Amino acid sequence: MQEVQVGRWLVKEGQWVAADQELVEIETDKASVEVFAPAAGVVSKILKKEGDPADVGEVIGLFEPQDQPSENGRSSSPTDSAPKAAAEPAAEHAEHDYEEVGGVRVMPSARRLLSKYNLSPQEVPATGPGGRLLQEDVLRYVKERGLEEGEKKEAAPKQQPSTSTVVAEKLLQPVRNAGDGAQREEEVVPMSLIRRRIAARLVEAQQTAALLTTFNEVDMSAVMELRKRYKDEFQQKHGVKLGFMSFFVKAAVEALKAFPAVNAEIRGNNIIYRNYYDIGVAIGSGKGLVVPALRNAELMSFAEVEKTINDLASRAQENKLSPDELVGGTFTISNGGVYGSLLSTPIVNPPQSGILGMHAIQERPVAVNGQVVIRPMMYLALTYDHRIIDGREAVSFLKHIKESIEDPTRILLEV
Repeated sequence: MQEVQVGRWLVKEGQWVAADQELVEIETDKASVEVFAPAAGVVSKILKKEGDPADVGEVIGLFEPQDQPSENGRSSSPTDSAPKAAAEPAAEHAEHDYEEVGGVRVMPSARRLLSKYNLSPQEVPATGPGGRLLQEDVLRYVKERGLEEGEKKEAAPKQQPSTSTVVAEKLLQPVRNAGDGAQREEEVVPMSLIRRRIAARLVEAQQTAALLTTFNEVDMSAVMELRKRYKDEFQQKHGVKLGFMSFFVKAAVEALKAFPAVNAEIRGNNIIYRNYYDIGVAIGSGKGLVVPALRNAELMSFAEVEKTINDLASRAQENKLSPDELVGGTFTISNGGVYGSLLSTPIVNPPQSGILGMHAIQERPVAVNGQVVIRPMMYLALTYDHRIIDGREAVSFLKHIKESIEDPTRILLEV
């Protein structure tokens, strides 16, 4: 990782924060990471705004440790309560060294600058102790807006749009041959690091691997009957719903044990076979597709699989996944059926060698024992790297999963 992107600042410049309070979100190419205050203090300067890129190790803001100020601007540190007879007059004078204008405590030097640049105290954010408006506040405001002496600029709106939308450049072009005078609008938005990473990985997979997809279909009747029979008891006991994903994770693990090449990867001129099974689960988050891994899925129960997936999905929506949770998978399962996909060809997540695509369940007429019956059917797709996996292995692997889903007792018996 060489570059990150500054996400939301959760505090304002000059704001006092407690130790371990969240300061800012940092977007990496895999996840969002929160930065916490190392101690109680003030964020004295924000150097990188939301949406700005930053190199790893670059300073994005300045932080000054200090005790929490009281309402009168003095430190709430216990040492301030010690008797200091000689300092009391000076402290009393310090409490009244400002002029209150419109509810804002304006320092004399700041008042002169306000007059010089024809500004009102309410326009300029005050960062001084006790809400005092300092000379530095006015100078910063003037510099940021490029004001000349005597020039007055309208105050900034109370709520600014996020920088991610500010950096978006809108290009308006008139519609040609349109009689109603309508305009067409184009919006140019920089790609987030996560989206750029997704794009790079998908292109890498297409360019470096010999990808091929094989298909099959599975009758979901047995699994749906099991879920219907035990869903209430399962949820009451484990506090989580019994979904389809746990069946497919367990079926995939058994199929990977039977066909280890699908769980392997190519490193240079070597093939790395693994005796563990970290199953990646593709989850759509607010900022793109992420693939957190279920570590040692072969050791998980159905309930543990469902709980872990629910936890990962919940934190993915809140951008709370850590980078460590998004690396190291050995095989991936993607469920496009939740979005209504009937059939697709998923792309392998390198350096993995295979990915299983689940799709929507549809009732279709099928032939069973010479009779046409209506069954809930799902198409399955396995995309694999043909450099390491032969067609026979891929077809047999997918057939093994089909058989496990159509007869779930095979999963429990590991046959």
